[in-house]
Amino acid sequence: MTSRSRAASPSPADERQRSLFDDPAPVAGTNDTAASPQPPADVAGVAAPTVSAAPSPRRRGRPPKAGAPVRSASTPVTAIAQSVAASADAAGPLKGRIEDQFAALPHDWQTLVAPFVESEAYAPLCRYVDAEVAAGKTVYPADIFHALRMTSPSDVKVVILGQDPYHGDDQGIAQAHGLAFSVQRGVRVPPSLRNIYKEIERDLGIVAPPHGNLDAWAKQGVLLLNTTLTVEAGNAASHAKPFKKGGWQACTDTLLKGLAARQGPLVFLLWGSHAQAKAPLLAGQDHLLLEAPHPSPLSAHRGFLGCGHFSAANTFLEQHGKTPIDWRLPA
Repeated sequence: MTSRSRAASPSPADERQRSLFDDPAPVAGTNDTAASPQPPADVAGVAAPTVSAAPSPRRRGRPPKAGAPVRSASTPVTAIAQSVAASADAAGPLKGRIEDQFAALPHDWQTLVAPFVESEAYAPLCRYVDAEVAAGKTVYPADIFHALRMTSPSDVKVVILGQDPYHGDDQGIAQAHGLAFSVQRGVRVPPSLRNIYKEIERDLGIVAPPHGNLDAWAKQGVLLLNTTLTVEAGNAASHAKPFKKGGWQACTDTLLKGLAARQGPLVFLLWGSHAQAKAPLLAGQDHLLLEAPHPSPLSAHRGFLGCGHFSAANTFLEQHGKTPIDWRLPA
């Protein structure tokens, strides 16, 4: 039975942030983000009782539609993966076709995402993003699936959900690099991530590093997943808006449901209303769902600061025989 705990106070506003470093500006819509649009409006209450919910039905697999990638027998997956890795300049924008990035995913992740790739939602998403790049628009990040390449499904212990990637750059270095909340070294630490660091220091006594790169967490099994995986430069939520259904949301929903259905309890950190809306996808195993307001400066004071999620996650992992996360980051 899934355990769900909330640390939040009610707020009618659904605020978001669009600027390069989380400078607030309201945006229509209800999404909270981990990356560029920073939201919050959050849910109230103290530790909620255990909640049981029926798992969402799985998508039916369908034959690939026209436009879906067909891997040439003369182009093995390893060659595609090497090509993607070579073209994914972390400091720059997306290049090439996203079909190639899907094809280069590690096998275990390909298995989890297969229901989406075989669905009617896959080809329209690929066409849309590829057309944006072909039109000369700058799209971030270069390595769309960096979060999935950093850890295998079997090694995931904690999932932190964001919304869509950061949409700016800092002196020519792209903020986004495929991990929710994380920025590349050399990029100033955004305010939401600074608040995450503040809570870790309050909760665990760990001093914040001078950078915002969270690769070290990902290597330990922390899946830092945005629910939309690409964005046009300077245009927050631009690759979420065209799809009322389907799009990246359908892809990442498929991944979340696949993870939640696997054996073994996981910790899901759901910060803000957008992330908390994914809770019904996560029912099933003995997962721990920890909810709080988004760490954006617009909402962190409503319950994110003081939530204790990082120590709570480690306590849960230890109770289930798993190595806790070392939330310290190398300087």
